[in-house]
Amino acid sequence: MRNIIFIVISMLALSCSNKYQEVLNSADDYQIIPKPKELTITKGRFLLSSNTSIISDTSLDLETEYLSNMLTSISGITLTIDSSASNSGNIKLELDNSIENIEGYKLSVKYDAIIISGKTNIGVFYGIQSLRQLLPAEIENVDNEIAELTIPAVEIRDSPRYEYRGMHLDVGRHFFSVASVKKYIDLIAMHKMNSFHWHLTEDQGWRIEIKKYPKLTEVGGFRKGTAIGLAGTKNAPYTYDDVRYGGFYTQEEIKDVVAYAGARHITVIPEIELPGHSSAALAAYPQFGNTKGPYEVAKRWGVFNETFAPTEETFGFLEDILSEVMELFPSKFIHIGGDEVLKKEWEESAYAQEVIKREGLKDEHELQSYFIRRIEKFLNANGRNIIGWDEILEGGIAPNATVMSWRGVEGGIAAAKQHHTVIMTPGTHCYFDYYQVGEEDQKKEALTGSKRYTTVEKVYSYEPTPLELSAEEGKYILGAQGNVWTEYMPTWDLVEYNVLPRMTALSEVVWSTKKNRDWEDFHMRLEHIVKRYDALGYNYAKHSIDKEKDKTK
Repeated sequence: MRNIIFIVISMLALSCSNKYQEVLNSADDYQIIPKPKELTITKGRFLLSSNTSIISDTSLDLETEYLSNMLTSISGITLTIDSSASNSGNIKLELDNSIENIEGYKLSVKYDAIIISGKTNIGVFYGIQSLRQLLPAEIENVDNEIAELTIPAVEIRDSPRYEYRGMHLDVGRHFFSVASVKKYIDLIAMHKMNSFHWHLTEDQGWRIEIKKYPKLTEVGGFRKGTAIGLAGTKNAPYTYDDVRYGGFYTQEEIKDVVAYAGARHITVIPEIELPGHSSAALAAYPQFGNTKGPYEVAKRWGVFNETFAPTEETFGFLEDILSEVMELFPSKFIHIGGDEVLKKEWEESAYAQEVIKREGLKDEHELQSYFIRRIEKFLNANGRNIIGWDEILEGGIAPNATVMSWRGVEGGIAAAKQHHTVIMTPGTHCYFDYYQVGEEDQKKEALTGSKRYTTVEKVYSYEPTPLELSAEEGKYILGAQGNVWTEYMPTWDLVEYNVLPRMTALSEVVWSTKKNRDWEDFHMRLEHIVKRYDALGYNYAKHSIDKEKDKTK
């Protein structure tokens, strides 16, 4: 009797599957961002049902678990994981050494089987992200009422153009919960980006627990108030609230975030600012400053004179901090800032001038280079490399440094010509704290730090490899990154609003080939992916989907 029931169930499942074998699909079924390198539409649809199993070996356990959790949460169907099942009617994950790119993948969907293969686990994960976007957007809402969940047949061969595809988040100016940071990581993963640059220290707050120096968070993690509105101009002097503000991540929370990102093949790159942007650290430990204080955690935005003193004690302090940072972050890169270092305190410091003389340095710019080189030497000795903002070019660049070019593209060009690796993040195209609309519409938007603006179309128009570079020099451009500075983003809703959909545009810039990129085509797919954002409850800039409003100027 049991055998008869099993045969009936199997026949019903086969009958249901067969009815999808000849279904004709349309281009509307394949709205994937970033656009795959090769996509071939084929006939048929795969039915996801309670009979579907996931087939994989133990080397893909993390990806299998991720796929199983994703499909279960969106369908309500608990999929079994069965390494011995046949391909028929099931989803198979596998490694394929014939795929050339380490992040490359192939996705094959037929009416009776799905196979996701990658050169490595990373490629398999990206294949899963493409599979997700082949499902209807409504699946992202856990209360969806989709009766039959089907996936259009397709053959995809895909790999990224750039090896570094990043998003930055400043938690120094405003602090965000671990839950919010994980939502950010989920967005990075959905867009097939692979790097999360976590800006953890600033003048306005030190956000990472360092056990050897508890005052960094006890004192440096909190400020006595915050500047109100757009201040600091002739007609708008600074005024402050008197609300104590701050927060920090414990080392256990840091480990949790790093593990969460790692399961999604995202590298978390910590930034510990030095030698400038150090007010919060010096408020906690004034002995490492040039004037010895008193200092306070900054309540307003901007650039400050306070810098670390170039003493042996300071280097010991920073090496202790970085030692704990390296324990928490496995990234080969540690970002050390190096930007906006005012030299006034060094000019007036007898000790700093003595170091300049002792080391045969020309001026304070070379002193900054000396400072950065000292830190780089320590990190290199521990198997890590530094990233710094493009100011680290001033006075001579550290030998193994990667330059993050933000003040336009010139820094990136100069670094690449010197055969240093470069990450492009120019304010013109990659600063997502700028307005998304022109001056005439800015009064309708939440306040930002200036009248500068960057539309989705302008982000999409960006070409990370400058034309000024030869083909050989162009190889030093690792990729690009979107930056999110949060002076005027006190809530997580505002972060999402500023990021989406500009991040969506950047994800295609850094993934897809130049010949595959087309604004009209992208915008059509954008109109589909925002339905997914709606279902997920993300707060995105809806007006930026309107092509007439979103014009590059």
